[in-house]
Amino acid sequence: MKLFHIFKNKKILLLNIFLFSYVSINLIGGERGLYSYFEKKEFEKNLIKKEKLLSNNLKIIEKKNRLLSDKIDLDYLDIMFREKFKAGKKEEIIIKIR
Repeated sequence: MKLFHIFKNKKILLLNIFLFSYVSINLIGGERGLYSYFEKKEFEKNLIKKEKLLSNNLKIIEKKNRLLSDKIDLDYLDIMFREKFKAGKKEEIIIKIR
């Protein structure tokens, strides 16, 4: 009975303790908490790295496409022919590095 009387008199204190603990738990954990913030920050860094890699690959492919479509670059065409068909002239020696 004494415990019930203490709770009755200290309602505001208990309510403040409950609200403080609720806010602090959700600040650290939770869906929008500190832990989730760092996870999303790391995910953003990975996406930025992936975007840079993909944009570099796209630039390379666009350059190769330009060399073959607008005004045909014979040197590049010769390089592609030699790489794909492993061919060369009779007096040339082909050394495969890879």
